[in-house]
Amino acid sequence: MKLTGAQIICECLMREGVEHFFGIPGGATIPFYDLLPQYPQLKHILVRHEQVAAHAADGYARASGKVGVCCATSGPGATNLVTGIANAWLDSVPIVALTGEVVRGLIGRDGFQEADITGITLPVTKHNYLALDAADLPRIIREAFHIAGTGRPGPVLIDIPRDVFQQKAEFVYPEKLEMRGYRPVPQPDQEHIDGAAELINESKQPLILAGHGVIISQAYKELRELAEKGNIPVITTLLGISSFPGSHPLCLGMPGMHGMYWNNVAMCESDLLIAIGMRFDDRVTGRLRDFAPNAKVIHLDIDPAEIGKNVRPTVALQGDAKSVLKELNRRVESCDRDDWLARLEELKREHPSITIRETDKLLPQYVIKTIYEATKGDCSVVTGVGQHQMWAAQFFWFDKPNSLFTAGGLGPMGYEVPAAIGVQVARPDELVWSICGDGGFQMTLQDLITVTINDLPIKFAIINNAHLGMVRQWQTLFYHDNLVATPLKNPDFVKIAEAYDILGIRVTDKHMVESAVYRAMEHPGPVIIDFQVEELENLFPMVPPGAALQETLDLPKYEEERVVAHA
Repeated sequence: MKLTGAQIICECLMREGVEHFFGIPGGATIPFYDLLPQYPQLKHILVRHEQVAAHAADGYARASGKVGVCCATSGPGATNLVTGIANAWLDSVPIVALTGEVVRGLIGRDGFQEADITGITLPVTKHNYLALDAADLPRIIREAFHIAGTGRPGPVLIDIPRDVFQQKAEFVYPEKLEMRGYRPVPQPDQEHIDGAAELINESKQPLILAGHGVIISQAYKELRELAEKGNIPVITTLLGISSFPGSHPLCLGMPGMHGMYWNNVAMCESDLLIAIGMRFDDRVTGRLRDFAPNAKVIHLDIDPAEIGKNVRPTVALQGDAKSVLKELNRRVESCDRDDWLARLEELKREHPSITIRETDKLLPQYVIKTIYEATKGDCSVVTGVGQHQMWAAQFFWFDKPNSLFTAGGLGPMGYEVPAAIGVQVARPDELVWSICGDGGFQMTLQDLITVTINDLPIKFAIINNAHLGMVRQWQTLFYHDNLVATPLKNPDFVKIAEAYDILGIRVTDKHMVESAVYRAMEHPGPVIIDFQVEELENLFPMVPPGAALQETLDLPKYEEERVVAHA
């Protein structure tokens, strides 16, 4: 049966189980969009900027466990996807990006809206394709979804010239996939698993570092079994948060640059680190040469490129976290480790990193803690990037698996609105809170209309400190308080909400927080709450740039003096 390239794409998307995808049409993709009314099973969500399409596909993929899909036209449409694609690359999120391209005869001739998007995205995609024949599309799309969603997940881009959308070809969907050389799920040597178990059983002061790979593998049960059987405390990286219950007695929270002080000390004192699905990012390790000086390291990761890249392991376990942990748990012995747990409790008492100071001022930490208490953690939380992101990681306890959605490796501002759209589309019956920075919110707020049109009842909590808060904090601490280009003159967010037919609430006083949060939760549609918080509140603990974990600042004396001075 002969179909056009556009028809072939639609047929393949349906066979790959795609229900929703995000995009904006353009000249190069009109032949594809022209067909969509004939395929009502494919629900296209029109966004107002291609970066939003990529971030929404990212949020959708993380929340649904499926491959997210976004679509853009050639040239600027495709290049506007790049930030979202790069974010998915660094955070191991499976998305497929479909881009239009100029007709084949104009490729390389600088035709109108031509961009070499396969060349541009080569460093930030797991693989990409330039489809030059409609007959190749079934194989390409089948491979793209397989590559994106298997092994260490990641983004795949397919660039399609406009005339290929219109070209007719025989449609043969490849039910069986053969990709020579692609072996996405390696199995570790049994001797290595035995060696890892021996290290764990001999250890006196072990720690588990649980990363995003635990969530991707859905190894929640296996991680908990390892922790409880071995009585091993669990530290969760930023993207590993919600891989282990936040209220569990063995959960220590987040480490690193803005992690708990006790975790940074604990990693320095530990004799064994069991790293699972994490890549020893610089935000976790601090100065590498001083990281965990007393610890042997077990590194479990599906991607061999990550093992030994930053920290040399004593034992390397290359494989899927869920299957490897099942094998490892059979060999790990029960142990009380009371002395080690007592030491960690002592560190918590000496350095209570997440205590909210007593004040009548409206603090961002108090806002986030109130949202947690109101929801009891029964929701999905999306954040942007900056101070508010770190406060959410510190003051919201995530007991539900896979319930925090945030941008980690790339750290793009503007993630909070589009990712929340994707999460809410994937989880239509779930309460979704988007905790936003006032700077990042303004980068993608145009897509509030996407929220309204699609009846997405997202609750947006803007932590409005009238600054680019994280940059302002660095300027305060390390650049003599020289606040260049960080104070913000913000618009009236309540009026913006009204313009988009969204309920807007302004909170200027600590005593208004609880009622505003409950009012938002009772409202059936989307809500924007403008929390006008203390402008100069700094985020602690903090590892200064270039410093070791041993040099963590835990509300130092000069910060206490600053708080008093501004009281």
